[in-house]
Amino acid sequence: MGIPNDDVVLIQLPKDPSEPTIVTVNCPDKPGLGCDLCRTLLEFGLSITRADFSTDGRWCYMVFWLVPNVSNSCEIDWESLKNRLVSMCPSCLVPFFSFNYQQGGDGNGSTTHPLIYLLKLCCLDRKGLLHDVTRILSELQFTIQRVKVMTTPDGRVMYLVFITDGMELLHTKERRDDTREHLISVLKNYCISCELQLAGPEYENLKALPSLPPAVAEELFTYELAGKEASSKELKSDMMTLKKATVTVDNLLSPAHTLLQIQCVDQKGLFYDILRTSKDFDFQIAYGRFSSNVKSYRSLDLFIRQANGNKIVDPKHLNALCSRLQEEMLQPFRVIVVNRGPDTELLVANPVESSGKGRPRVFYDVTLALKMLGICIFLAEIGRHSTCDRQWEVYRFLLDDSHEFPLTSCRARNQLVDKVRRTLMGW
Repeated sequence: MGIPNDDVVLIQLPKDPSEPTIVTVNCPDKPGLGCDLCRTLLEFGLSITRADFSTDGRWCYMVFWLVPNVSNSCEIDWESLKNRLVSMCPSCLVPFFSFNYQQGGDGNGSTTHPLIYLLKLCCLDRKGLLHDVTRILSELQFTIQRVKVMTTPDGRVMYLVFITDGMELLHTKERRDDTREHLISVLKNYCISCELQLAGPEYENLKALPSLPPAVAEELFTYELAGKEASSKELKSDMMTLKKATVTVDNLLSPAHTLLQIQCVDQKGLFYDILRTSKDFDFQIAYGRFSSNVKSYRSLDLFIRQANGNKIVDPKHLNALCSRLQEEMLQPFRVIVVNRGPDTELLVANPVESSGKGRPRVFYDVTLALKMLGICIFLAEIGRHSTCDRQWEVYRFLLDDSHEFPLTSCRARNQLVDKVRRTLMGW
């Protein structure tokens, strides 16, 4: 029968706004639960400042200390967050709302295919408009799955935004009407038309991006500690700091677990990236501690074991795991600027979870960085790209040149990469 929902997730709001909110999750365990919970916290615009995690393979107990991300301008709906977290816990197989799924779902929340809706939005163009639309959708708890943005010669912009609803209520007329009314009221005279409907075959057509040129793909996806992203002077000091990230393995301290000791520079989504790696590599974290920020550094102690309950002793497996963890700490995002014919294109890529889910709020952060720089977006796309060992979500932005920010300038391009990267990392 499970345990009462109120006891599964507890949220303790601080008396002082400068203090963190404490979220406690106490429920039966399941593979990848920690990663799923961290992903939702990131989706709500929250940063984990500290965390404790323990499980015996049957029961899981997690405590998160949370603060809003520096780039998050949305008010946190704590009640909705609690409901979302509860719905993920095995103790509550029937979520607080009625799920609606595409073919393959069983209606009890066990599927991973929520309905996808298409938002068609036609607006008069202006600087920062795409981020404002993205922010509104985030406030309404929608997740952008794919997007196609096109600017017309007469100064209009057509947005085709494929979204899923975190509240799973878009099947109701009331939720759809409220969404349209909210968008129109915020965008005011810039909004020409707004339609919202269930997505059709056009969604499948946007899954694959146009092929990336081989040289661009190699630059974007090749992992190098001192790679192309570190070429600008603005990034060199950061990369020198990132090089100090370490992963130490100890198989002697515990008779039943492998100890990983991790130290690296602090960045947004760090705990999510580590738990996502554990999920992808199919190992269990029996106990973990994510310490508070000390001089911009984080320390993590993870007692891990294989899915069969054994320690990880195979050197090849350990080396592959440590290498992937270092990669996630050093380059969780790939950011480059390239020429696309006569135009300038910004490309941002991040790895996709083994479950097929992309990282939350990347589109939000990139469009925010472009808005702060005053750069207009002529065309924007989100798609997937597969390499030999993993799948990536790729964000492509065709940018308008201007006298204020001449993208033909090497210095301006370095500044663009630096700003986007810092916004994504929460620096």
